Amino acid sequence: MSERTKITHTVAETSADAPVDLSADAPAEARETAGPPSAGDDRTVVRDALGVGVAVGLSGFAFGVTSAAAGLDLAQTCALSLLVFTGASQFALVGALAAGGNPFTAAAGAFFLGIRNAFYGLRLSTLLRLPRAVRPFAAQLVIDESSLVALAQRDRRAARIGFTVTGVTLYVLWNLTTLFGALGAEALGDTDAWGLDAAGPAVFLALLAPMLRTAVERATAGLAVLLGLGLLPVLPAGVPVLVAALAAPLVLLARGRRGGEEGR
Repeated sequence: MSERTKITHTVAETSADAPVDLSADAPAEARETAGPPSAGDDRTVVRDALGVGVAVGLSGFAFGVTSAAAGLDLAQTCALSLLVFTGASQFALVGALAAGGNPFTAAAGAFFLGIRNAFYGLRLSTLLRLPRAVRPFAAQLVIDESSLVALAQRDRRAARIGFTVTGVTLYVLWNLTTLFGALGAEALGDTDAWGLDAAGPAVFLALLAPMLRTAVERATAGLAVLLGLGLLPVLPAGVPVLVAALAAPLVLLARGRRGGEEGR
């Protein structure tokens, strides 16, 4: 998260071996190893991880351009990628600011989008079992891509390699392309005149669309769009995005009631 989703799902589907249950309640032998590792297996993991990191990392150009179009300067744009490092949250933040939203409201929307990484971290902590000394650094690399690549592997060793290579590659490229994108936008001058203010929403939609596979997901997205657009004229900028988050519990509530009625 789109190119991001396609690549990460390809990694999961084309692994040479079927993934092994590495959850906390799996047998210890299964969690430790699913067979003797080989150099060929390691190369395959590195190849797949590099592919994900490079492909997604290049989208940092779009963020750099979008951030500059929203009025953030070069230092602010680069600081977001260095410290936040989660694309959806970054795009949401600069999008709300570009619309004239309150910085605290914009940050709240970005926070709610990024909170999913905390759940990734809980899952990865039992899978990777990294030494305590490296956990603070690894936490910065916990994002959609590194998590999906790690979870697609057949054993703990491969998961660690996939997580590290994906995370480091993506972090380096994302920050470099953010820098180049922001510099390029500054060189162009008025980004609105070039239509670059639409880059952020376009990338965001490209990341989201392939994830809407079920009727419930599509209904949730549709309701969120209606809430966001409907409240846009009457609420301060940035607030409609937060209200749109209510689409998920509303759809789930409606689905639960429908299931209860059908079961009678």
